[in-house]
Amino acid sequence: MKKGLKKFLALTTVAVLMVGSLTGCGSKEKSDGSDKVLADNDISVVSREEGSGTRGAFIELFGIEEKNNAGEKIDHTTEEASITNSTSVMMTSVAGDTYAIGYVSLGSLNDTVKAVKIDGVAPSKETIKDGTYKIARPFNIATKGQLSAVAQDFVNYIMSADGQKVIEDNGYISVGEAPAFSGTMPKGKIVVAGSSSVTPVMEKLKEAYLAVNQNANIEIQQSDSTTGMTSAMEGICDIGMASRDLKDSETQGGLKATAIAMDGIAVIVNKSFIVDDLTSAQVKDIFTGKVTNWSEVIK
Repeated sequence: MKKGLKKFLALTTVAVLMVGSLTGCGSKEKSDGSDKVLADNDISVVSREEGSGTRGAFIELFGIEEKNNAGEKIDHTTEEASITNSTSVMMTSVAGDTYAIGYVSLGSLNDTVKAVKIDGVAPSKETIKDGTYKIARPFNIATKGQLSAVAQDFVNYIMSADGQKVIEDNGYISVGEAPAFSGTMPKGKIVVAGSSSVTPVMEKLKEAYLAVNQNANIEIQQSDSTTGMTSAMEGICDIGMASRDLKDSETQGGLKATAIAMDGIAVIVNKSFIVDDLTSAQVKDIFTGKVTNWSEVIK
């Protein structure tokens, strides 16, 4: 295998076990006497696949994506990064490697990993709302042309006070005040496709909507933001999900974006690891490969 070739972490149990078994290989571990581990060891960078909305927002917000002289956006994520294809695999990968660092939607964060402070600010709904935690992006749904009656009713539910309460109750930030839902209980099937970051809250919205309209049938297809936008443009799904802003090519393709929530991106490390706070510059240096050993950021 060529040096620098990106490693792809498969969804299989075998791959997950391999990640866990490699933890600490060749390490110089030191203990502070607690369950935390200090380290002079190489950083295991874990990123998302190309097409992921979370990756797109992450590299933009941290300046990992930069324009070249021709005005083209270039992603400078290190070629040594392991690549995961979903939020759940990202967290499993970081949880299984003491020296790993990755990133996930704040709304998807669980206690298997640890979210670090960025520039001294912890990621939370409150710090995103007050603007002190700046690593945040919109969750968008995208539609093309006129929706079916049932699909439009579902969108109306999402944007209503009822739907926005579901969003808030599940750790995301609502997009503003809205009237209570008043639906007509239309019948039919809705296909929603795209971002694995948006999928968890969309599942909650589906559950809540079906409780008030049992005539509907909703199928959610999890992939990534780019696939969701392509599916919406091609009519494969009624509603696409993106954890980023839409690209010019997508809006030019007839898609209309509607922001349904705001969400932060949490930078995550292994729970046992000593680091609790990183600067934006350190995160950029780690993910571009400028910094490769934890001793360079842990003094």
